[in-house]
Order: sequence, then structure tokens, then C-alpha cells
Amino acid sequence: MPGHRIFGTPFAAIYPHYVTKVERKGRDVAELGQVLEWLTGYDEAGLAEALADERTLAEFFERAPGMNPDATLIRGVICGVRVEEIEDPLMQQIRWMDKLVDELASGKRMQSILRTP
Repeated sequence: MPGHRIFGTPFAAIYPHYVTKVERKGRDVAELGQVLEWLTGYDEAGLAEALADERTLAEFFERAPGMNPDATLIRGVICGVRVEEIEDPLMQQIRWMDKLVDELASGKRMQSILRTP
């Protein structure tokens, strides 16, 4: 698979880290689900299916029911890179997800995390 090796990483390998991160900071899995649904359109059943079938991050975003058009409003730095400046669309989607999870874990209000124009 061409591209960064993270593209071939199963979503199921990343998700438990997200759960641990948000729970450690006093947030819950339902809020994580809300953030992921806002970004990708996956509902609870869709996330469960993505976890069960071991789809890669590339497949996770490729099969997303509907990326939120307001995701382009996500700004900031993740892993030392400004998310709005990432040129590869898939890498940008992955970093958007990372950024939203980080914001959730840092205690931001849900209204701030789920951007609206």
C-alpha cells in the first residue's frame, strides 16, 4: 500500500488508545463516539463494525458514511504539524481525528469541539 504506514494500521489498533486517553481525563466513551460520528458519520453500530472487521485507517475513512464538511474548520497543531496545512487528504483526516480526540481529552466543551461555521 503506497503512502504512510499509518494508513495500513487497523482502526481497531488505534481506538483503544483513544478510549484510554479520554477516560483518563474524565471523559467517556459516549463522548468519543459523538466526536467520531460528527467527523465521519459512523454511528455506534458503524464504529462497532469498523472495529470488528479490522479495517485499516485508509478503509475507515474511505468507507465513512459522510465526512463532516465543517471538518475543514479544524485548526491547530498535532504531532508538530498544523492540521490545516497537511496536503495528503487521508493524513489530514487522520490528524483531524487525532486533534478532536486531543481536544476532548483536554476538557474542551463539546460545542467547541464540534465545529460549526
